[in-house]
Amino acid sequence: MERSTFIRSLTLATSIVGISLLHYFTPLHLPYLHAIFQRLYYLPIILAALWFGLRGGLSCALVVSIVYAPHILFQWGGALTMEMEKYLEILLYNIVGGVTGLLSQRERERTVELQKTARGLEESFQKLQHQSERIIIIEEQLRRAEKLSTLGEMAAVLAHEIRNPLGSIRGTAEILKDDYKPGDPKHEFIEIQIRETERLNRVVEDFLHMARPQPTQMTPCSIQEELETIATLIANDAKARHISFVLHPPPAPVIIRADGEKLRQAFLNIIINALQATPPGGSLTVSTTLRQREDSAPVCEISFSDTGSGIDAETLKRVFEPFYTTKEGGTGLGLVVTKKIIEGHGGRLLIESDHGRGTTVTVSLPMLEGGKQ
Repeated sequence: MERSTFIRSLTLATSIVGISLLHYFTPLHLPYLHAIFQRLYYLPIILAALWFGLRGGLSCALVVSIVYAPHILFQWGGALTMEMEKYLEILLYNIVGGVTGLLSQRERERTVELQKTARGLEESFQKLQHQSERIIIIEEQLRRAEKLSTLGEMAAVLAHEIRNPLGSIRGTAEILKDDYKPGDPKHEFIEIQIRETERLNRVVEDFLHMARPQPTQMTPCSIQEELETIATLIANDAKARHISFVLHPPPAPVIIRADGEKLRQAFLNIIINALQATPPGGSLTVSTTLRQREDSAPVCEISFSDTGSGIDAETLKRVFEPFYTTKEGGTGLGLVVTKKIIEGHGGRLLIESDHGRGTTVTVSLPMLEGGKQ
């Protein structure tokens, strides 16, 4: 900005000096040239008014008047009436400089006002867009809450009408299985019946988890201890699948307030999904990091990263929809239950996936005051 102002000022000064030299060094017997040079002064005056507004136009006109006046007085030296045209020209210099500068300044002020208005409209548009996005998210949450409410009512009915008969069916099937030796077709049919009964029972369990308030017994929990407990539970499963399971400890012991049983259930759901999605020879890595956010309490982030096939973009949008599943025999409720548990602890669950390369599930949970013990 300062460089531009300097260049413009230098341009004006050079043009005024150049025109004045033409006046002073041109013979007086060539009046038509002097008339041309006299009009050339309007160029720097108008430019000054356009570039610097009213003050610039008047200042340039005054400088031109001071430079041009000696030429009239000492070179022409005629009577006042004879040179009245030249004196009127000086007056016109100042009038043109003032009027042009005033109009330029008003136009500039109007431009600034329009720019402010445009910025205000843009900010308003962004706010409206943000509010629109929030409304869409809230509507989605309301629809999801409505689904969960319906699930809760269904779960109460299922718990009473299905779970008890399922127990009786399984018990009866296990008794009948003892009457047939392995290899007998009826023995195989009874095993299928038991497996399907177990699968149906898991569906009922998932419904019940959706309906139960999350969580109830909040006590201080060590994140690492909970993860180590789960690591012990799934060690044999990971080994049988030929998957390397790695648990990295946090940089310092991290304590959160949580329902340990519910939290283990959520972590176990995530790890089981990761193991099922990872082919033999792959790996599953669990790590914990600490984050200090400016607008909230410190949080710990637990990342579950697998080297599976990943999730495509369309499926990733729907992973938290109840009953949506891509797994054969799945209920589509595991991640819904997990998300509900995490949010019940004041946390967040985020899934990032690169299709064909793996998936990372990140759980953010608020730590206790101080975050470390």
